[in-house]
Amino acid sequence: MRIEVRTGAFDPLAELSRYREESTAAERLGATAIFIGTMRDYNEGQPVRKMMLEHYPGMTERQLQCIVDEARARWPFDDALVIHRVGDLFPADPIVLVAVWSSHRGTAFDACRQILEELKHRAPFWKKETLEQGARWVETNSDGYTPRPIPPTSRTR
Repeated sequence: MRIEVRTGAFDPLAELSRYREESTAAERLGATAIFIGTMRDYNEGQPVRKMMLEHYPGMTERQLQCIVDEARARWPFDDALVIHRVGDLFPADPIVLVAVWSSHRGTAFDACRQILEELKHRAPFWKKETLEQGARWVETNSDGYTPRPIPPTSRTR
């Protein structure tokens, strides 16, 4: 497992490929769930030109490790990769990569989602957005997606 906070840009797909080459668990498992988050060019109905993402070094990495450990206790997955960017970001820049490897897709999806949602709510990151008319600190994260039940007619597989 690897958890990393970076100040520079990264290519999520290249990181996945590189990690898969390094990890013995990731190459032999049947499911990989991946989330890649990028910077939006809008927030709260306003265009955003730039964002500065700050963190608390040391504490952030420890909190991310705790989040992954908690997910692993609930969902017994085999491997995970979490990379989060800090510093100055621009629209479309990758911010976060969460990847989870498991023998089964359900475990991989559930663990990946738990890690991401907990990261968004508990990890010590602070966002300052640059708008057309100045700058503002972001006070709340957007809500996560709550899945809707699958209609009975769609359950034919």
